[in-house]
Amino acid sequence: MATVMEFTTSADEFPLGTVFENLPEVTIELERLIPHESLVIPYFWVRGAETKDIENAFETHAGVINIELIDDVDDEYLMRAEWEEEYFGILSALAKSNIAVLSGVGRTVGWRFEVRGESREAISEFRTECQDHEIPIEITAIHALLPVQGEGYELTETQREALALAYERGYFNSPRETTLAEIADELGITQQSLSSRLKRGYRRLISNTLISS
Repeated sequence: MATVMEFTTSADEFPLGTVFENLPEVTIELERLIPHESLVIPYFWVRGAETKDIENAFETHAGVINIELIDDVDDEYLMRAEWEEEYFGILSALAKSNIAVLSGVGRTVGWRFEVRGESREAISEFRTECQDHEIPIEITAIHALLPVQGEGYELTETQREALALAYERGYFNSPRETTLAEIADELGITQQSLSSRLKRGYRRLISNTLISS
């Protein structure tokens, strides 16, 4: 059964995290991972800095081959990074274990990832890769994907809980009958975490209902 794992790691443990030394207010969100021969090429969004500052901040990162600006939308910048073939880190461990990244958000306080393996064995393989290469991660949750009223509508338990509660409390009504802050308090999480869960849930539902395979 497909399994989702959530984990955290320190800001400097992930390659792109070195930018926080120069731009502590920046937020980085991974867009997708594309295995390319022996290189892992991550696409990521950068928020909270000017384009020139972003490019300069990434120039000195050890192991990076190239940082390229792909697009910009409303002061958010889509970047692409390539790094040296011999570099082995979290992304390399994920690619080797055939683990998909559902979300990866980095700030100066650290990184938070949500990843999916097609089985618990794949998740276990990733954990072993991290241990073997001394990559410190802190696992915060592991759970199976659950269908939502039909095949193909797969959400994580946390996404399903957040979406259902938001619906029940009238968050999607017009006008809204509650706020993100109130729902987050009820779930015992931060407003930022709730917003991220809802966004990933929207994306999953749209992908499995409106977008053809």
